[in-house]
Amino acid sequence: MTHPFSTQPAPRRTPLNAEERARSEVAFTQLAAEHLVTQGRFRITADSPEMVDLWQTVARRAGETLRRPVVSYANGRDIVITFAQEAPGLTTRA
Repeated sequence: MTHPFSTQPAPRRTPLNAEERARSEVAFTQLAAEHLVTQGRFRITADSPEMVDLWQTVARRAGETLRRPVVSYANGRDIVITFAQEAPGLTTRA
């Protein structure tokens, strides 16, 4: 038996316009920074090149906001944003 929805085309995504992208970066940066502080990492679905680019920008901005090194890992489906491991000897001493 075929699935009744198999004849319908898959929904198409509408790309974000410049205003939506800017608002998303601000809001998502706050969200990612909060998760980084409370949980140490943030994982979200990013299954298109546009979303990967958006979340990598969010990761960079979250690092700047928190003044800590942050990295992001994308696998084509999800992206994980986490604090970078600091290399020994690169920390400053007061």
